[in-house]
Amino acid sequence: MTGQSEDVESNQMNSFEPPILRDKRYHLESLFVPENMLREARRQKNIPEGNVPKVCILDPDGDIISNLLGANKAAINPYWACYHTQLYNFQYDDIEFGIVGCAVGASFAVLIAEELFASGCQLLISITSSGMIVPRQSPPFFVLIEKAFRDEGTSYHYLPPSDYAHINHELLRRLEDAFLNFAVPVCRGATWTTDAPFRETSVAIEQARLQGILAVEMEASALYAFAQACNQDVICFAHVTNQMGNIEGDFEKGEENGSRDALKLIASTTQAYLSEQDNSSIIDTKFFKDCDSKTLEEK
Repeated sequence: MTGQSEDVESNQMNSFEPPILRDKRYHLESLFVPENMLREARRQKNIPEGNVPKVCILDPDGDIISNLLGANKAAINPYWACYHTQLYNFQYDDIEFGIVGCAVGASFAVLIAEELFASGCQLLISITSSGMIVPRQSPPFFVLIEKAFRDEGTSYHYLPPSDYAHINHELLRRLEDAFLNFAVPVCRGATWTTDAPFRETSVAIEQARLQGILAVEMEASALYAFAQACNQDVICFAHVTNQMGNIEGDFEKGEENGSRDALKLIASTTQAYLSEQDNSSIIDTKFFKDCDSKTLEEK
């Protein structure tokens, strides 16, 4: 048996295809689904049946949640049955939101996204801190991520190999004029999603710069791949706050660690999304567009 195992392993190595790309059947459904895990979590933790808010937020840095809790403006959602995180409810601009903090990295973010949509979420907004690649302007500023370079592993379990994962084109259209008068600059463009932030070498950074990539982050390409494969609505922003620690005084986000600006951005995004819900409750995810990087102010 050992000899057969070694032969199989040798043949796989000689195929020059990494394990992450082998034996993928994208048309097949997973045998392990979030609904089943949530069911068992409810049973074990005595959590009642119920839904999360229709609009939920991923806050990888945890700054938004920290400020909401500090101001007594958020409370734990009693129906969230995730084994790994807490979901908090809060209201902003008369909209109820759910928010999960500190889900850092592609695989963790998508795991939470799967569970959120299985729990009643209809729109997921991610705002992740990121490092500047192309110096569009001085940090901090936001990037509405049109496409994300797939330098992580999770997206390849949802979509066949390609360089980028894209935002749904219809979602992008809805946000066309949403940030024209926003106090903090909001750009449109590409990011680089990495699994290994401390392996951002000079060669990799230069290649990203040559592609016009604005910033590097850790979640967007996987979230967009999940969204396309599972027909869900996901909008990702990069909050460009640093130059990868290469200058003194880096990683400054602004007032309240950037949470005040982030909440305004979330509210503007949600209002633009909801503005056409009555006329278009189901978004067609067949149409994706590879858009050139440009600022929303240029639209």
